[in-house]
Amino acid sequence: MIRGAALVVLLALAGDVAAQDEETLEPAPGAALEDPDFRVRSRQFGLERRVEMYQWRSDADSYRRVWNAAWIDSSGFAPGHVNPPGLPLPGERWWARDARIDGKPIAPEVLRALGHWQVFRPNFSRLPGNLAATFQPDGDGLSSSENPLDPRVGDLRVAWSELVLPPLEGKVELRDGRWQLSSQARDAIAAGALPDPATQSAPLIAPTLLQRLWPWGLGALVLLLLWLGRRRRRRAKHRAGHRATDHNGGHANPSNRDGSP
Repeated sequence: MIRGAALVVLLALAGDVAAQDEETLEPAPGAALEDPDFRVRSRQFGLERRVEMYQWRSDADSYRRVWNAAWIDSSGFAPGHVNPPGLPLPGERWWARDARIDGKPIAPEVLRALGHWQVFRPNFSRLPGNLAATFQPDGDGLSSSENPLDPRVGDLRVAWSELVLPPLEGKVELRDGRWQLSSQARDAIAAGALPDPATQSAPLIAPTLLQRLWPWGLGALVLLLLWLGRRRRRRAKHRAGHRATDHNGGHANPSNRDGSP
């Protein structure tokens, strides 16, 4: 019983140490990024502000109003279909400058080549007063429309995305003191597709503690299973003895029911 409990504790401790070992190798973005206009912050590897304006667009012989990220020149449009002279607020991107893995800097090309953008809803509690008077929450972002369901030409809507990194095993390697794209990743980018990290033979770092200790852990697991099986068989034998006693009227030996020797 004590040995079995000790094995369970050993496996749990090995898992905790391995988890801590892996955590130290996770890429860290460094200082938070901030949109200086809206004071929106992100603690990921990049921050993107996307701006769209409600504008007139010419489709063949008709006009329709659309949300568009680029300014649409309406100088040749029919009267009554005039767009503002330009976007008053540009879209922008900010990149992490001190991203690191295990204390070593990550080359900017790694972020641009491997990262992907995902939408997030920021906290607008730090919105400057002038923008708070102009914009209101709309979905995951902000809109300047008085009624977001009925926008007018010239209205703006703004949304933000964060840059996150996928698992980097096999995609980066430490060269000249910096984490840079591996040759495999460069070939995959040139081919238009990244390889599955699970198929890469060259690991990002040295084997983790869990990988180094797995034979010992497997042996401990086998011993634990054998001990549990032996315990289960003893319990089954004990229950079978109780059932036999109950069936014989509470006597352990059925031949002694008449009191004869």
